[in-house]
Amino acid sequence: MNSEIINIEELTDAFCLDGEITAVKRINDGHINNTFRVDISKGGKTSGYLVQELNTSVFKEPVALMNNLTGVTSHLREQVIKNGGDPERECLYAFPAKDGKPYYIDGEGRFWRCFNYIYGAHSEQRVTGPDLFRKAAKAFGRFQCMLADYPIDSLVETIPNFHNTVSRFADFKAAVDNNLSGRADTCRDEIAFVLARQEDCDRFIELIDKGELPLRVTHNDTKLNNVMFDDETGEGICAIDLDTVMPGLSLYDFGDSIRFGANTADEDEKDLSKVNLSLEYFRAYTEGYLSEAGSSLTAKEIECLAYSGKLMTLECGMRFLGDYLNGDTYFKTSYPEHNLVRARTQLKLVSEMEKHMDEMEDIVKEVCEELGINK
Repeated sequence: MNSEIINIEELTDAFCLDGEITAVKRINDGHINNTFRVDISKGGKTSGYLVQELNTSVFKEPVALMNNLTGVTSHLREQVIKNGGDPERECLYAFPAKDGKPYYIDGEGRFWRCFNYIYGAHSEQRVTGPDLFRKAAKAFGRFQCMLADYPIDSLVETIPNFHNTVSRFADFKAAVDNNLSGRADTCRDEIAFVLARQEDCDRFIELIDKGELPLRVTHNDTKLNNVMFDDETGEGICAIDLDTVMPGLSLYDFGDSIRFGANTADEDEKDLSKVNLSLEYFRAYTEGYLSEAGSSLTAKEIECLAYSGKLMTLECGMRFLGDYLNGDTYFKTSYPEHNLVRARTQLKLVSEMEKHMDEMEDIVKEVCEELGINK
């Protein structure tokens, strides 16, 4: 993206943001999208906005993406108002440009959108305790519950097969067969580990095909830093970064949160003895998530919650390993073995989840009993 020269006045005019610009601040490093906080004063009142350039090299269907996003955020806004909440803080809103579209394309072909800035809130980068993880889970669970009746057919799959584990496994097998990097001999044990779990990759797709798992609106990037937490109460108030919203399984979002948040080590930890599953954190997330989303989920979805953590971790591990075999063409790496280290961490966590699967499933049952969820 060519973003050295940004005409903020042009952008605020394009999105009909009247008033005097009093402050402009870049609020991220621009690795994916370039984002600016813009403060505008009018009539003695200052309002904040997020003006963001969408990276169309990463998101190749920006119009479809924005149609997904605006449909979902409009629905969330209606739900927040219906529940007596504050729509300015509890959901995102995409401001329309002068032509009514939720985006603006500048003279250089750059794709821009504008959102409300959520005051009195912050994001967190690391899971520092079970209470924080529980609060994040409540925010993502609320997101899922409020969208339970959203017309899924109106959403476009902007990244095909994003969590299709059958497709991901086929990609992995191709990476092994092709061995473009010539590195296969350095990771034979890891390759065998993944290949032995093909049936695991089939499970959810088969349940979808049988009609036993419903497609829902999924966030698809349920990291901790995609929740805004209230500065005073510490509660999660809003899920953000909705660029990957599309049809999927609620289990994808739950499982991916467990993958990153219940791991006792960093994603690229080289010492595998440090990689373990925290059952305490798994319980905390399950409690928070089901307290908000439990009433909207089916019995089969709840039954599969524990397994989803394993499956999403396996998917991530084979993606890292496949990229290592392909020559590091997708994930950014800092050293030659980086993707292999990442893969080993994920696969170790898979093995830990397999050891503790009965306990994880018991925790889900216990939490359901505590919350009075009977399905």
